[in-house]
Amino acid sequence: MLRENVARTAPGGFMLVVLAAAVIASIVFMILSFQDGRVATGIGLAVLLVVALISLFGLFIVNPNEAKVVQLFGNYTGSVRKPGFHWVNPFTTRKSVSMRVRNFESAKLKVNDHIGNPIEIAAVVVWRVVDSAEAMFEVDDFQNFVHVQSEAALRNLSTSYAYDSHVEGEMSLRGNTAEIAIELKREIQERLERAGVEVIEARISHLAYAAEIAGAMLRRQQASAVIAARQRIVEGAVGMVEMALTELSRKDVVHLDEERKAAMVSNLLVVLCSEQNVSPVVNAGTLYH
Repeated sequence: MLRENVARTAPGGFMLVVLAAAVIASIVFMILSFQDGRVATGIGLAVLLVVALISLFGLFIVNPNEAKVVQLFGNYTGSVRKPGFHWVNPFTTRKSVSMRVRNFESAKLKVNDHIGNPIEIAAVVVWRVVDSAEAMFEVDDFQNFVHVQSEAALRNLSTSYAYDSHVEGEMSLRGNTAEIAIELKREIQERLERAGVEVIEARISHLAYAAEIAGAMLRRQQASAVIAARQRIVEGAVGMVEMALTELSRKDVVHLDEERKAAMVSNLLVVLCSEQNVSPVVNAGTLYH
């Protein structure tokens, strides 16, 4: 496996001055040599001129957050990350690799969750190249590799968890977004390690039931919400009834036998738990007549 190393370069400004001076001097002295009849000297200066001109092709610029991957006759010789003007062997090839932070949103994937419900899911992945040599030589197209592997990791994660949790303490895609994001980032990073890529962040950007079951699941969620609300109402009503009985007994307002307590509890629960306004009925007699 190739790892990134630093390529040796010369300062571009210095080399530009040296090569420009060599070109000018070669031209001037070559003309003078031919005029004086010194053919051999003129030919030597012509060769020097050609070498200087070819050497000019070794000059290149590195922009901030960019790396130049340098190859000589197919062999990797190193990468240049330092921004500025540089010079290397003119026979080398230099390919640019952006080290900037990038992001993309995956397509909406239709998959089955852990319990088999069809869902639609998409994610946003923020990434950057950290090893230019691996990105360039270990995979064919590192950008396409990032997209494909991210979607594969998202599919795998979707099948590992249910859309919604029906058991207390169980992780779900909808109920544990922070934990799911960490797990998604870890799984994508494992897949992209070989490509010299660092995953900065990965989060689910779209999550919904598939159209064919969306209506049924919405009714299920509504029923769950109604049941939860009823449980809270009953818990509160029982507490209020208990408090009422305790206060009546403590303040000695009225003495109630078990039958009257049962009737009072029944009436209070009806009043407190009813969805509609309750019409009071005045009892002019007693419970026994």
